[in-house]
Amino acid sequence: MSQQHNPARRRAVAASLAAGGLMAGGSLLSIGARAAGKHKINMQLGWLIGGNQLGEVVAKKMGYFEQEDIDFQIQPGGPSIDGVAVVASGRFELGQVSSSPSLMLAVSQGLPIKCFAVGIQKHPYCFFSLKKNPIRTAQDMVGKKIGIQATGVILLRALLAKNRIAEKDVTIVTIGADMSPLLTGQVDAVTGWLTNTTALKVLGAERVDMSLWDTGVQLYALPYYATTPTLQTKADVLAGFIRAAAKGWSWADKNRDQAVDILVKEYPNLNRADERVAADVMLGYSFGDASRAQGWGTMDPANWAEQIALYGQLGQFTARTPKVDEVITLDILKATQAARKA
Repeated sequence: MSQQHNPARRRAVAASLAAGGLMAGGSLLSIGARAAGKHKINMQLGWLIGGNQLGEVVAKKMGYFEQEDIDFQIQPGGPSIDGVAVVASGRFELGQVSSSPSLMLAVSQGLPIKCFAVGIQKHPYCFFSLKKNPIRTAQDMVGKKIGIQATGVILLRALLAKNRIAEKDVTIVTIGADMSPLLTGQVDAVTGWLTNTTALKVLGAERVDMSLWDTGVQLYALPYYATTPTLQTKADVLAGFIRAAAKGWSWADKNRDQAVDILVKEYPNLNRADERVAADVMLGYSFGDASRAQGWGTMDPANWAEQIALYGQLGQFTARTPKVDEVITLDILKATQAARKA
């Protein structure tokens, strides 16, 4: 996965927050909380800016954040940045991680954060093989070599546990983001996001997809989170953020060519052709059945409960197993329901 877990660093942050009284419900105001009369909102990512932020970039360009009296900025992440720890420390107002387990694990380690909305209700993480040696179901993995990033091994372990496959029956090969090990026969499958169309081009028409979701491991992608003090003291500002972001994503869905133009103009290092293809995939996930019915950003507590139970079964919660209401809040979604379904 693109987001690395850093338990030691997060435990240290949790300890420092507790010492300062933040975890006991103290107020949280980041430096420069208001700029020129507007509420300052910085969104910390765990990766470099790209198509995952299409809706937010559009919302800023279209003036939706300004309409909510919000001065909005995106803070890029990277391999050396633990975005969850940054937000938990109070430096920035909210964040977004690649996958829901990152937040479950952080809460289990004592960080005072909660998810308040989800960008993608059906995770696009996928296992890619070739037609000459296809892997179409979890059982097809038995006896095969699976190339996967170190941070994604826990997802493979979850898949195997969910489908009652012994780990010894699959060979795990640690690889980078490059798809070439599959093409050269070093592994029988590689992993990645279906939205990463640039990386997937090399596999061409011979590509066979098996999504993590379809194997029974049904995670959320791109969840938004904030600290519990921020959720308590700035609920109205976060609601404004969600209303603006929802409008941005909805506009991008209806105006895809123009939305990609806005994205590439803002970030010229991106390849427009690749981003246009990626936008169709991303928007297909952002506006699936759940979001069409309940509004963009929606999430289901029952799904979170299943995720927590699975990760508990895998022994991933080294401190304690968190409860659903410790990991998420539905308050912001309830407050913005009408705007999110517009």
